[in-house]
Amino acid sequence: MVKLTDIVENLEYSLYPESTELSSLSVSDIAYNSANAGMGILFVCLIGARADGHDFAAEAYRRGSRIFVCQKKLSLPADAVQLITENTRRALAVLSAAFFGHPERKLAMIGVTGTKGKSTVCEMIYHILTKNGIRAGSVGTIGVKYGSEQYPTGNTTPESYELFRIFSEMAAHGVEAAVIEVSSQGIKLDRVFGISFFAAVMTNLSEDHIGLDEHPDFEDYKRWKMELFRRCRYGIFNADDPYFNEFSSACTGFVRTYSVTEDADWSADSIVPYRTAKEFGVTFTVRHEGKQIEGTLPLPGMFSVSNALAAMSAAALLGVPPESSVPALMDVSLRGRFEIVQTPLENVTFLIDFAHNGDSLARALVSLRAYRPARLICLFGSVGGRTQVRRRELGLAAAEYADFTILTSDNPDKESPYDIIRDIEKNMPGASYIAIPDRKEAIEYAVKNAAYGDIVLIAGKGHEAYQLIDGKKIPFSERDIIQNAAALVRRSVEINI
Repeated sequence: MVKLTDIVENLEYSLYPESTELSSLSVSDIAYNSANAGMGILFVCLIGARADGHDFAAEAYRRGSRIFVCQKKLSLPADAVQLITENTRRALAVLSAAFFGHPERKLAMIGVTGTKGKSTVCEMIYHILTKNGIRAGSVGTIGVKYGSEQYPTGNTTPESYELFRIFSEMAAHGVEAAVIEVSSQGIKLDRVFGISFFAAVMTNLSEDHIGLDEHPDFEDYKRWKMELFRRCRYGIFNADDPYFNEFSSACTGFVRTYSVTEDADWSADSIVPYRTAKEFGVTFTVRHEGKQIEGTLPLPGMFSVSNALAAMSAAALLGVPPESSVPALMDVSLRGRFEIVQTPLENVTFLIDFAHNGDSLARALVSLRAYRPARLICLFGSVGGRTQVRRRELGLAAAEYADFTILTSDNPDKESPYDIIRDIEKNMPGASYIAIPDRKEAIEYAVKNAAYGDIVLIAGKGHEAYQLIDGKKIPFSERDIIQNAAALVRRSVEINI
């Protein structure tokens, strides 16, 4: 139990009933979902895109909660204590940080933001630090990881309560640095409110996450991304990005730069692709402060080298020199990011990648084109309930860079996969493609029709092991589907022989 007065010390609020003596109250936990409310649990009424926590206060009371943080007075029985504040999302962050004893102050906090590459850069930083004896943890799209612990999260940037709980776990296990994917929504919705970042990394910026329940326009999206660099001691920026000057100028900390095309604090050149049975990669030369180090990265494309430079720059701020960080990345891997799925089919390559918008799909296809496939086949869909812009750009990317495309569903949720596919098709005039709405059938079709020398990119879901259909997460393993289909094809070939 924690005294209520200890966790509301930095919270601005008005009290109801005014006569309540807060010093006599204690809190065993904090909840913002009424299903988690109960005796001794403080309930915070969050306002979301589709639901208002104030509407669930009565249910939280019924479950036993008697202390409420809200933005307006609630109609509850007289024994309910109400702390009325201007912004309950910020209040949740303030309360959670104090409840868990401010674990963020015990960790070197590194935030990574950008439209693409956040997960990869986070994993690279984590990998470099860990291999160089610095105990690290990471939080992001793929989940939470530190020491022997690993588990999933609901959002790229979890709600503030979850974040501070995770940081508390990390600090208790001796973690020294926490690497966090910071989404624009994570900043806008105050999930990282109150956190001072030791370093913040910008990967790149392009139009995405604009539409219903996200950002009203690109300027709003960009503004919230930029906010991270007003909360850091060091800002690390991609000098190749069109918005580099705008972002670096907004930084209130020390600026560090990286580039694969020009001089920067960290730069790379002599980038050459290579291929083995298990990976597509690149060799390159890193240049930093007069040093020149040869490197190998088991991921394709110039953008992967750019991500590596961002990670090296962040690690250097914690004392890892380039001669230690470059070799550390020789064996880095990230589930669902250019992941080759091993099958018994010879000379056909199947890859799974998270590319889910036009720019990331175009980059992935251009990178794979460098490996000279007989055909470059691309399978993808688009999520339901999102902006039409994403579907247009996905269609344009596939039409320009793929030899053959298989359109299918992604996470359609409550939207018809057929409608989503039609939106993509509008932007693929003249392209060679087929539409198979059922993703399992589409993957099986890709496997059966792939031929000698083909590279097949299964894009959009990456690490995800489910499909979101009509509000439900249905178990879905692309790896299993690929391997099972390939085994059937192989057996068929052997029988015919």
